[in-house]
Amino acid sequence: MWCLELLLPLLLIINDARCQWNVWVPRDISAMTNSCVVIPCTFMYPSGIRPYRGTHGIWYFGQPYPQLFPPVVFKSRTDVVHESYKGRTKLLGDLNQRNCTLLINNIGAEHSGKYYFRADLGGANMYTYPDFSELKVLDQPNIDVPEEIVSDVSLELTCYAPDNCPEMTPEIQWMYIDYLPDPEISSDFLEDGNTAVLSSTLTFTPRPMHNGQLLGCRVYYPNTTQVYERLISLDIKYSPRSVWVNVSSEVMEGSSVMLHCEVDSNPPSRISWMFGDQELLWDTASNVSLSLDDVTPAQEGIYTCYGDNGYGIMNTSLYLAVNYPPREPVVNDSMTILDGSTLALHCSTQGSPAPTLTWLKDGELVGTITADELTSMGRASSSFNITVEYAPVLLEESKCTVVREGVQCVCIATGNPEPTIEFYLPDVNVTINETDGRYNFYTHTDGHTSTGMIKLREKGERVDNGGPAVNVHCSYFNTYGRDSVQLELQQEKKYMMAVIVGTIGGVAVIAFIIAAVRYVGHNNKKENGTPRQDVVLENPALYYSAVKKDKQNLRKKVLKTELLGSKFNSILEETTGEDGDYQPVGSLGGLERQELNYAALEFIGARSREGASGRGDDDSNYTEIKAK
Repeated sequence: MWCLELLLPLLLIINDARCQWNVWVPRDISAMTNSCVVIPCTFMYPSGIRPYRGTHGIWYFGQPYPQLFPPVVFKSRTDVVHESYKGRTKLLGDLNQRNCTLLINNIGAEHSGKYYFRADLGGANMYTYPDFSELKVLDQPNIDVPEEIVSDVSLELTCYAPDNCPEMTPEIQWMYIDYLPDPEISSDFLEDGNTAVLSSTLTFTPRPMHNGQLLGCRVYYPNTTQVYERLISLDIKYSPRSVWVNVSSEVMEGSSVMLHCEVDSNPPSRISWMFGDQELLWDTASNVSLSLDDVTPAQEGIYTCYGDNGYGIMNTSLYLAVNYPPREPVVNDSMTILDGSTLALHCSTQGSPAPTLTWLKDGELVGTITADELTSMGRASSSFNITVEYAPVLLEESKCTVVREGVQCVCIATGNPEPTIEFYLPDVNVTINETDGRYNFYTHTDGHTSTGMIKLREKGERVDNGGPAVNVHCSYFNTYGRDSVQLELQQEKKYMMAVIVGTIGGVAVIAFIIAAVRYVGHNNKKENGTPRQDVVLENPALYYSAVKKDKQNLRKKVLKTELLGSKFNSILEETTGEDGDYQPVGSLGGLERQELNYAALEFIGARSREGASGRGDDDSNYTEIKAK
């Protein structure tokens, strides 16, 4: 700023040659309020004029014409100045050296305006220069913001603070920059026409998220309380970054629906609703809603919202499904065909959702068909087939088994739809299913068969009777039924051996008893001779064997025998199959075992029956056998 002293000799030489009234002052100069400002000034006058009683000068504010009585800022001859400048102004230059530089202290907003210098060389040699210096008093710093800030493009913001007060040097800080990505700050000192400006430049790359956020520049003077701040809101231009629309939806034919579209962009986008190649609605806004009234099936399809703001374009689509009752079905024409030939019956209709077709023959239901494939308008055509659905059935492989790792329970059921399997532990009131990861629950579906498996406990936990403490119920169900059974425990081999040995021992004892009975009966026949044929016992002997079948296997009943009367001979033959079930005897041998719930054999002795009683060739007694 003080380079003015170097310029003055050069300016004097130039203007002396021209011999004109002339002044040089900065056209614009600025200062912060409550600070000071120095207005550099150099004046010239014709070389033929000799100052009378020295060179004097006057500074005016607002206008250069004395006859209009402008406010006097400074006057070298006297101290008479305008009230607003009392004690504030001082001439820094030497008028004899044609230097009219002025200092104004403690300036305020009322001091902003144009300042004129008037040279007084004595007598009639007084001249007010028309050139002026305009002072701008600032209450906040200036920030140079580009006309357009574009997202993802590097941005520079510069904050300026005037430095035209030799007694006070400003400093600059940026505010609210912590959220910016990798900000960079650089400082510079600028001089223009003997005025000085301190600048600070902030460089970063803005993003759409920064739009509307605040940035600030603070100017302060060290060792003073004077602080000045300026805040700006970032206006960042960016292409549409999101287009929000309704989720795809279903509406009934004849109803109304509102489709909303909202676009996030700056500036706002031109939003348009498209149905195929047809533009239904557009507007320049942040959101646009499309209203559809009295909807028809023809309006079902994809609706697309486009957003375009000149910086980019974006779109999002939704699907509008229109539900409507089935239209009148179309079926085959009446026809005549040959006996034994194959006939295909076809039925087609339109509807949304997919209609269910029902075939009737003579008024009786034959089958129903749900279309698997539809056109965009909901058309369906299909030949029918029948799928049998039934309640679940438990398979006999379902059981609990003692394994090395512990006690493992398996439940297998078949059904259509495939059944869901759960386990229930009544002792602890716990239900185990797919949502419960305890007990190593595992489930698998193969076709219409579902298998569930759990592991209850580690091997070795037993109750008082020595066997594993297992109380497990398997529940299996689908749409058509539900059932629950308690799973049986398959014992370890050493326990099974005990059962097998016990069974074999029991059979041996029964065989011994039968042999003894036959032996006693044979001796009685020899001692008594021909048996009585006409006596009918009042309480005939009742022999019965019951075979009861449950859902898993056939359980065995022990054959009970009672002998009533003094003479009775009979022969009971018993055979055991490979699976340990009792086999039928006599005339009942032809009955199927799985259909037999029970059988009773009545033996009526001592009564003659033609062809059925009396003594045979082998001296055997005959009795009548009835099957109930």
